[in-house]
Amino acid sequence: MEAIILAGGFGTRLQTVVNDVPKSMAIVNGRPFLEYLLDYLVKQGVSRAVLSVGYKRELIRDHFKNRYRTLELEYAVEEEPLGTGGGIRLSFWRVKGDRAVVLNGDSLFRIELPAFEKAHLAKKADVTLALRKLVNTGRYGRVTLNRQSRISGFEEKNENAGPGLINAGVYLMEKPFLMQPQFRGKFSIEKDCFEEYFGTAHMFGYPDEGYFLDIGIPEDYQKAQYEFKGFEDR
Repeated sequence: MEAIILAGGFGTRLQTVVNDVPKSMAIVNGRPFLEYLLDYLVKQGVSRAVLSVGYKRELIRDHFKNRYRTLELEYAVEEEPLGTGGGIRLSFWRVKGDRAVVLNGDSLFRIELPAFEKAHLAKKADVTLALRKLVNTGRYGRVTLNRQSRISGFEEKNENAGPGLINAGVYLMEKPFLMQPQFRGKFSIEKDCFEEYFGTAHMFGYPDEGYFLDIGIPEDYQKAQYEFKGFEDR
């Protein structure tokens, strides 16, 4: 299995606690957040990862170089911001196989990737989104499914949203799907791909109860400082 990690984010909302590094390199218990993400991929049997980098990319390349534990690392460099979709598409040029698991570099959702891939292949999906049930989906928006687990809609962020399934930032994507010409240039994977094409593409959801944390806001970044102490992946 190969992976793509979106690791070039600015971390605008974290500027009060993290300065001058990409979000994925924010320090958690003395280690960059990205190390925890790569540890998880190693444990799940992933052999190769492409890091989509842009802002302060030299900090990531100098730290990890071309290998982390058993993971072979490559870099897809955005010379100018391409959005989440453009970053993934650029990275797919460096993916050797027909699909990859895609992860956000500022969140950790500890699902079993072999089971995730099995479900994706069984549905013959173009894209499968890993979904997490939350009591309050207001910060993320909500994803709805039909009885066959096919995605039936996306609801906007709403402070009073209540419980539901969120897009947890882990996807299995078929390379030929994202290499279609309508996805060239700068675009959002969420708005311009998922929300635009869920009705016509083979796009499914995969709900899971695995541990989930997004460090994109200072409160959850601080939460990671003590919650990650229990991880013994190394």
